[in-house]
Amino acid sequence: MPESMQKSSIKTLAKAVQKSSNKSIGYRSSTRVAKHDIKADAKPCAKLSRSLVDKTSGKAAIKLLVRSSSAAVSKRNVLSSASAPSSALQYSIVAADPAAHLFAVTLVIDAPAAVGQIVALPAWIPGSYMIREFGRHIVQIRGESNGRTIALKKRDKHSWQAAPCEGPLTLHYQVYAWDLSVRAAHLDQTHGFFNGTSVFLRVVGQESARHIVDIQRPSGDAYSDWRIATALPTLKAARGAFGSYAASNYDELIDHPVEMGLFQLATFKAHGVPHEIAITGNVPNLDMTRLSADLKKICETQIAFFEPAGSKFAKQAPMQRYVFLTLAVGDGYGGLEHRASTALICARADLPVKGQPETSDGYRTFLGLCSHEYFHTWNVKRIKPAAFAPYDLQVENYTPLLWLFEGFTSYYDDLMLFRCGLIDEAQYLKMVAKTINGVLLGSGRRKQSVADSSFDAWVKYYRQDENAPNAIISYYTKGSLVALALDLMIRSETRNKKSLDDVMRALWQKYGRDFFADNALSGRGVTEAEVEALFDAVTGLKLKRFFDRYVHGTEDLPLAKLFANAGVVINDNRNDSRNSAKPGLGARITRIGAESKIANVYEGGAAHRAGLSAGDVLMALDGIRVTASLDVLLARYRVGDSVTIHVFRRDELLVFSVKLLADATPQFDLKVESKPVALLSARNAWLEGRSGR
Repeated sequence: MPESMQKSSIKTLAKAVQKSSNKSIGYRSSTRVAKHDIKADAKPCAKLSRSLVDKTSGKAAIKLLVRSSSAAVSKRNVLSSASAPSSALQYSIVAADPAAHLFAVTLVIDAPAAVGQIVALPAWIPGSYMIREFGRHIVQIRGESNGRTIALKKRDKHSWQAAPCEGPLTLHYQVYAWDLSVRAAHLDQTHGFFNGTSVFLRVVGQESARHIVDIQRPSGDAYSDWRIATALPTLKAARGAFGSYAASNYDELIDHPVEMGLFQLATFKAHGVPHEIAITGNVPNLDMTRLSADLKKICETQIAFFEPAGSKFAKQAPMQRYVFLTLAVGDGYGGLEHRASTALICARADLPVKGQPETSDGYRTFLGLCSHEYFHTWNVKRIKPAAFAPYDLQVENYTPLLWLFEGFTSYYDDLMLFRCGLIDEAQYLKMVAKTINGVLLGSGRRKQSVADSSFDAWVKYYRQDENAPNAIISYYTKGSLVALALDLMIRSETRNKKSLDDVMRALWQKYGRDFFADNALSGRGVTEAEVEALFDAVTGLKLKRFFDRYVHGTEDLPLAKLFANAGVVINDNRNDSRNSAKPGLGARITRIGAESKIANVYEGGAAHRAGLSAGDVLMALDGIRVTASLDVLLARYRVGDSVTIHVFRRDELLVFSVKLLADATPQFDLKVESKPVALLSARNAWLEGRSGR
């Protein structure tokens, strides 16, 4: 869009904001109604008399002084700005050049800091614990005020400081958007997607001001039918249309991703709350009716899980509406949670097809992903670790609790599929067995605890290399098994009077329900010590030894014993005569074109002992070219046989003599026992989520 049009749009928007400045905006409070705004929490609501728009017109009465040191973009200054009044910040964003993948953004700051306003783009996005350095995608940026150019000085990799000016200060910048993931921004002629952390500069010192965004349609007839999907509250736009949207502060602004383009849309209500699912991408014969019905089951089950029938807030969701933003591609998988929506990417083959009622493994996996991200609406978006309350988006925020926030969510995602009737008992136990096998595969579980894995997520889990299986453990998978073990143990030792479900509801009631409310309980995260104390208080058990051994320590969980209490037997199929005689190389092999390349060498395996390394390209085994699955060639050998393997390491041909060992790949499965009846009753109570009797 031409710059003159952008200026006109901003002026029009500014007038609209001034007109609305004396109007009160209703929030659903935490103490009076069931359905509430995405800024509030799962509580009854009423209109608040205070306006969310600063009533000061023209120049701000108070100008914030922001120090020019690097501390100006720190969490301390974010907090200190909370009491300072300010005008609404006004953004305009347009897909300016889809072919070049460029968003154009304009930001108007009515009352810039007297010493020179600092602005910064986050270095990471909540839910993805790695420094992404989004500022590198800003292509150009310039400032102006009252018709004159305002100099901008780059302070570091993600922040700028404007020369002092009276205001308003207007910034114009472009963002390159070519990251086809759920965590950044992507734009081409088929669609546009962005997270606020990738496109909206943070105005340091004014994070608590109201943020207004004018989302504009790209110019040209090719985009005339584009629409928007987002959970961001509308201001002067119809739902799904281009126009003005609003957030009460910067944290809320960046917690609502936006999808624009042509997409299939379906709506449903879960316990009275409107939900939408938008599917972007070419997906022929997509069964949106089935998908909506299945998601409705998941959502209603989870809402009732945290606010069960009979409670004061029975079946009340923690948001006013919810949106599943889904990009379907040829091959992809991932999701990122937000307070009232989730961004998902999946393979189109995983989505349901009209006229095909069977449930594929891929569709079950997709439903599990949806379940996982939806559960985050409570667990991590509202129940938060203390280190995330508030976020400091310029640096790493370390917490030892991701095993709780990601691991427990991973435990409940598939369990919720069973509880809402989308999978059966056998399918669920098969999923659990797969997780067990994955955790036991690498020796890293003996070297890194899930608490340490959580803390080091920034540099280890999110930056895995070829040695990862031997050095780290996933707080997702091991954390889910910690949750499973705790659930089974609590149920067994309390005779099913208490369960992990009760602990999760207690966490919600104490730390989550009021997180976005305006009271003394709002905005507070939970510490590690408080988590462990809450477990003891809710269950009546002393669980310190468990946490010391399995959360802070690296011992394998006693799953066989715990499963036995619920009538489930865990079988190690490696002891089967056929499997015990099967030789293995002790490495993970990937196929890249015609090449078989070693991706990981497992510690203690045959490849490790022989000196093979990750990156080696397998050429021949005993003189036979490796062109197909290595397992086919190894099937002709026995444990203890020695073979000669030729590999290319870089551009050098090397020869290794390898003594084959028994295949150590974990092969556990789970079987149920129907007798005695007490075991059947215990298993049903666990799977169905019953306790207290």
